[in-house]
Amino acid sequence: MNEVVVIGLGQMGGVFARAAEGAGCRVTAVKRGQNLLDVAREVPEPRSVVVAVGELDLPGVLASLPDAYKSRALLLQNELLPNLWTEPGIVDPTVAVVWFEKKANTGITPIRSTPIAGPEREFWVGALRALDVPAHAIPTEQLLFELVAKNLYILTANIAGLEVGGSVGQLLAEHRSLALVVAREVIAVQAALTGQALDFEALFAHLEASVAGDPAHGCRGRTSASRLERLQHHARAHGVPTPRMDKIASVY
Repeated sequence: MNEVVVIGLGQMGGVFARAAEGAGCRVTAVKRGQNLLDVAREVPEPRSVVVAVGELDLPGVLASLPDAYKSRALLLQNELLPNLWTEPGIVDPTVAVVWFEKKANTGITPIRSTPIAGPEREFWVGALRALDVPAHAIPTEQLLFELVAKNLYILTANIAGLEVGGSVGQLLAEHRSLALVVAREVIAVQAALTGQALDFEALFAHLEASVAGDPAHGCRGRTSASRLERLQHHARAHGVPTPRMDKIASVY
C-alpha cells in the first residue's frame, strides 16, 4: 500500500488526506509537536509528505524535515515562493497552488483549477479530481508564475480590502484604481523576493480571471493585517517603496 504523511491536519490537510485515502493510500497524520524523526522511522518511504501547516509555521517545519522526507514534500501554502523551500535544502518538491476553499462545516469551494507541479503532480491531480476538485498538472518552469499569480490575488484582495472591504468583484468594479496600485506594489515586492522580472499585465489578467470565478469572494480575512505587515517587512528588507500599502497600514 502507498503511504502518505500529512503534517498539519486542518481543513486543507484534511482535504489532501481524504484525496490520498481515496487513491488507495494509507495516511499517517502528524500532530503538532510530534517528532518527525519518530514518524520517519515508522513511515520511512511515503509516497508524499503533505506539509499543510500555516504560513508562519512553514519555515520551522521544512527545516525539521528528515532528509528522506525532503524529496517527497508536497507544499500548498499561500504566500509561497521558491526561496522558502530552497533555503532548507528541498530541491524538487511537489507544489499545489491551491485555488479552492474548505472551511469547517462546509464543502469544498473551487475558484479555479488548482495547478500542481513536481514529481507527484499526476498522482495528486487524479486524487483531487476524484473529490471533484478541479486540478491540472503544469511543468516546473510554469510554477513561479502560478505562485506569484496566487500571491497577487490574495495579497491585493486582502490589503485593498482593509480599506474598502466588500468582495473581490466589487474591488475590481468599484475600486479598480486602488486594486491596480496595490497590485503593482505587490508585484514589485514579489520581483524583489524572487529576483525575477515579472509580467504585470499577464499576472493582473490572471487576477481578473480568478475574480470572475468567484466575484462574491470577500476581500478581507482574519489574516489580512498580518499579510500586509509581512509584505511591508519584505519591502523594507529589499528597499522596495510601497507608499499605498504604507498608507493603508497607517490606519490598521
